[in-house]
Amino acid sequence: MENTGGVRSATARAHSNIALAKYWGKRDAALNIPAVSSISVTLDGLSTDTTVRFDESLGTDEFRLDGRLVPADHAQSRRVVAVLELIRERAGLASRASVTSANNFPTGAGLASSASGFAALVVAASAAAGLDLSARELSILARRGSASAARSLFGGFVELHAGIADDGSDSFAEQLLDGEAWPLEVVVAITDSAVKAVSSTAGMQSTSATSPFYPAWIESSEDTVREMREAVLARDFRAVGELTEHSCLALHSLMLTTRPALIYWNAATVATIHAVRALRADGVPVYFTIDAGPQVKALCRPEDSQAVGDALAAVRGVRHAIRTGLGRAASLDVPPTDSFHSAPTAGTS
Repeated sequence: MENTGGVRSATARAHSNIALAKYWGKRDAALNIPAVSSISVTLDGLSTDTTVRFDESLGTDEFRLDGRLVPADHAQSRRVVAVLELIRERAGLASRASVTSANNFPTGAGLASSASGFAALVVAASAAAGLDLSARELSILARRGSASAARSLFGGFVELHAGIADDGSDSFAEQLLDGEAWPLEVVVAITDSAVKAVSSTAGMQSTSATSPFYPAWIESSEDTVREMREAVLARDFRAVGELTEHSCLALHSLMLTTRPALIYWNAATVATIHAVRALRADGVPVYFTIDAGPQVKALCRPEDSQAVGDALAAVRGVRHAIRTGLGRAASLDVPPTDSFHSAPTAGTS
């Protein structure tokens, strides 16, 4: 951390997460409050490093992502500046900021880069601004940038509460179980690293406005979250896996009934689902989930991750398979190297 000559800076690392019990839709779009609660696991192998530098000499905020300056009028820049404004307001700080962020995985491709990105942003920016915020306060701030970022503040298994307060003060995340207490692994099958055509934010707006099944999603989701919480705390892998696949398929069914339909999957996505099911039929306990994108994440036990990684990497159309354990909380302690390991890469189709 640096604090000299009108410059205050800090660097933080946060990890991506995947929702086991998913949310989709906003109760309040302005405050970015999710319509339903959710439960996720934080991934050690997918991370974002972000440096925030408050500098009195800057005339405007600047945001660089993966080595490129993002235009000020771009949606990503506007969201970053909005979070910086919240932090400046709390700190009584007027200085503009330079934000430099880099992901070690594809950005905007359905791998929750906004989750790790905004979690790293609030940790770095609040430290650089001299704020000493609780984990709950940081989680609420991260949620304002990306709802799933509230979960990436924590490691292991995490629940994000939708809450009921109009001001969003009870919509925050908290850890359910540390990753070391139940060390599962995830294999991420990357089928397309391009930025998805429809962002999650835009997709949620379309779904809530047009899908006839959206009210049923809202009504059923809290039961799914309750059952998932109980299964996680009981370390019931089969129950967690079955609920994970149910929540995933319910979400994508909802997307298919949106007008126009949201189809994030490609041929390799479907083939990977079948590969997971084939592994399970052969006695390997593994379960899939897919967020708003074409990538498939397979939840398994550590002793099975090599076999799962090899099988998914061999699926036609899978470009790369990343095996990862469960990640830690976002922090200012940035290790010099990444900790993920990869399964063999299959040939692209």
